[in-house]
Amino acid sequence: MKRTLAIASSVVIVALAGCSSQIDRKTASGSYEYLKTKEQEPLTVPSDLDAPAFSRDFELPELGQEVDPNLVGKSLMIRSPALVLPLVTGSHIEEGKSTATIWFDQVDDSQPLSQAIWNSLLSFLDEQGIGVDRFSAEDRVLVTDWMVMTREIDGPWYSFSDEESEIGRRFEFNLDVKPHGRSAALTVELKDYMQTLGNDVIAEVSSMEERREEVEVLNQVIGHYEYQIQLAETRRIAQIRQGIKTEMGFNADGDAAYVIDAKYDVAWPRMLLVLRKLGFDVKDLDKSNGLLFVTYNGDQGSWWDGLFSSDKEILKKGDYRLKVARAGADRTSVTFMNNESVPFEANQVSDLYSAFAEVMSEDNLDI
Repeated sequence: MKRTLAIASSVVIVALAGCSSQIDRKTASGSYEYLKTKEQEPLTVPSDLDAPAFSRDFELPELGQEVDPNLVGKSLMIRSPALVLPLVTGSHIEEGKSTATIWFDQVDDSQPLSQAIWNSLLSFLDEQGIGVDRFSAEDRVLVTDWMVMTREIDGPWYSFSDEESEIGRRFEFNLDVKPHGRSAALTVELKDYMQTLGNDVIAEVSSMEERREEVEVLNQVIGHYEYQIQLAETRRIAQIRQGIKTEMGFNADGDAAYVIDAKYDVAWPRMLLVLRKLGFDVKDLDKSNGLLFVTYNGDQGSWWDGLFSSDKEILKKGDYRLKVARAGADRTSVTFMNNESVPFEANQVSDLYSAFAEVMSEDNLDI
């Protein structure tokens, strides 16, 4: 009988220890006797005596207005702080900010920065199956529907299964765009929270847990944004390496030019590959103005050298310029010019067309 009682007592003790382990993992270890300590009254010095010199080296600072005075003892979590991760190229955070905020700088001019951020956020919510309660691009605010997820809570070691906790959250995203439009800050704020664990319902969280929830969802949005950028870059490189159709045409000024069936951001790097294959050396370039400064040196290694070395020399050795410009949403014009920026005549453009078009249509050019 005594042995049975001893085993039963041991099981109860182990059960209590297992239940408390969840809290112990998140709180400081050791004694909490300091919570019983009362602040001592300052030393009273009689008016007829000189007050001693007191050191302020160990004086505790005053609590700020936003500090939660209840976060002491076991109520104070010791988990590592939640940090916003600026993974996207051109993104950064401001040190000392208490809000979950990330700054983006414009690095891609294909669309406005604010539009790119909203599109990425909406894409993330759609991919996660999360609805949008309210969205206004003009007011620069988006409020999500409930984001419901199920988390497993570690049970005690003797338990055969973990407990499941269902958590619902609603967030508000705000976009602060600078007047020049090339920098924007995305901030997320937890609007509503609801957690169920068995028959218990928790509708409030501490300020620290609130920030953790905000940073967690913001990092997910950032990760999705970065993934989209990498995916778009992979597709762009694949397009650059694929053959592109070219036809004779005119540029915006009416000069004879080649019209490439590709967007400017694809045609520009593709031109660098094509020119190298045709035997041109690129001396300088200006992508913002679409200018390429090249030299044709007539090297014998060029596969179309025979074309230029014929009795009727089509292109002399020397320096030239090329103008690459957008010709609509999905097409690009390429204009060959001499070193004085005078466009080639139509017959000369026509003579060079077959060689240029053949290399432009070739697949798997080395990058």
